[in-house]
Amino acid sequence: MVFIKIKLRHSSVSGIPGTVVYVLYEGVRSVRIATEYKLFPEEWDEKSQSVILREKQRLSYVMDVDRRIRSDIFILQNIIKSFPDYSVEDILQSFHIHGKDKFFLAFMDKQIGLLIKNGCLGTARNYLCARNSFASFLHNQDIAIHLMTEDFILEYDSWLKKRGITRNSLSFYMRILRSVYNKAATEMFFDPQNIFKKVYTGIDRTRKRAVNENIIVRLNNLNLSEHKTLDYARDIFIFSFYTRGMAFVDVAYLKKSNIRNGFIQYIRRKTGQIINIRIESCMKKIIDHYKTSSEYIFPIITSSDENIAYRQYQNSLSYYNKQLKKISDLLGLSSPLTSYTARHTWATAARNKNIPLSVISAGMGHTSEKTTQIYLASLDNSIIDEANKFIISSLYCKENNFVEKKV
Repeated sequence: MVFIKIKLRHSSVSGIPGTVVYVLYEGVRSVRIATEYKLFPEEWDEKSQSVILREKQRLSYVMDVDRRIRSDIFILQNIIKSFPDYSVEDILQSFHIHGKDKFFLAFMDKQIGLLIKNGCLGTARNYLCARNSFASFLHNQDIAIHLMTEDFILEYDSWLKKRGITRNSLSFYMRILRSVYNKAATEMFFDPQNIFKKVYTGIDRTRKRAVNENIIVRLNNLNLSEHKTLDYARDIFIFSFYTRGMAFVDVAYLKKSNIRNGFIQYIRRKTGQIINIRIESCMKKIIDHYKTSSEYIFPIITSSDENIAYRQYQNSLSYYNKQLKKISDLLGLSSPLTSYTARHTWATAARNKNIPLSVISAGMGHTSEKTTQIYLASLDNSIIDEANKFIISSLYCKENNFVEKKV
C-alpha cells in the first residue's frame, strides 16, 4: 500500500524559501515529487503537514499554494484508490500525466483545444462561451476541481440569475460545465459527485418554429426569378426540408463525395451520427442547379482551410436568415422563417401523417433519447426514406390549390 507525506525541503541558503515535496512510500521504497511551490519555514507546519496562514504580504500566495497542495494530494489519493496495485513509480507517472489539468479552467481549455483540433468548431465555440462565463464568475482565478461542490455551483447559478441570464442559457452553461466535470472525473480517477443536481439543466419550450405545410407549398411556388439571393435562400430552405430537415451546417459542408449510388450519406456535425437519405427527384433538381467545380455541393464554403471554412459557414448562416426574413415578409408571415424552421416543419409534417416517433427520430438523426435509440438500432433505413417520399409527395397534391403572384 502506498501512502503520502508532504514535506518542506529547506533551502541551503538563508533567507531563501524552501520547496514543497511529496514523498510516496511503498514499504521501504519511496519516490519524491518536487513541486514549484516555495515556502519559508515559518509558513509550514511539519507536524500537521500543512500550510500556516498568517496576515502578511505573502498571504495571497501562501493561500494559493495551500489550494494547490490540497488539489495535488486529492489527485494522488484518487490514483492510489483507483489503482491499488500501482507501484510508486506507476503512481508518479500517472500523476505527471493527469495532474497537470487538476484545475477546472485549465482542463476546460484542454478540452476546447481538442475540439478545435478535431474540427468540432461549433462545439468548441459553445464550450468557450460557457468557459468565459464561468471564468467571469471566478474573477479569472482558476479553481481546483475537487473544490467544486454543490454549494459552489449554486453560487454560480445565483450569479447568473442576478445578471438576467435566461433559463435556457443558464442550462446551456450548466450542461457544458457538467460534461467537462465528468470528463475530468474520468481522466483524474475520482468518482464524480452530482454537484449539478440542484441547478436547472433542462430545456424550456420555445416559441413554435414549425410552419404549416401549405407555407412550404407557397414558398416552392413563389416566383423569385428577379431576386437571385432570395431564390437561392429559398432553394436551400426547400432542400433542407426535402432532406428530412438537414441542418444548415450540414448543408454548408455537404460535398459531392457525400453522394453515392443515389443516396446522400453524411455525418451530422452536431452528433457525429451517420445519416443516409435516398435522393428524390426534387432534391436532385436543386443539386444539379448549383453544380460547380468546387468539392462542395452548394456555393457556401470555398476554402479548404478549416478555420476560414467555418467563418464562411457562420457568415452564410447569418446572411441566409436575413434572406429568409425577407421571404417571410413576401409571404406575409407573422413569424419569420429561420434556418431551424425547415427541420421543425419536417418533423411536424411527419407527425401529422402519423409516422411513428421512432421513424421521425431516426430520420432526423436524434440521439438524445436513449430508449428510442435502442429501438432504432435495427430500424431499416428504407422505412425512413419511404416516410420522406410520402411527405414530399403530399406537398405536390396541394400545389394546384395555390397560385402565387409574381414578386
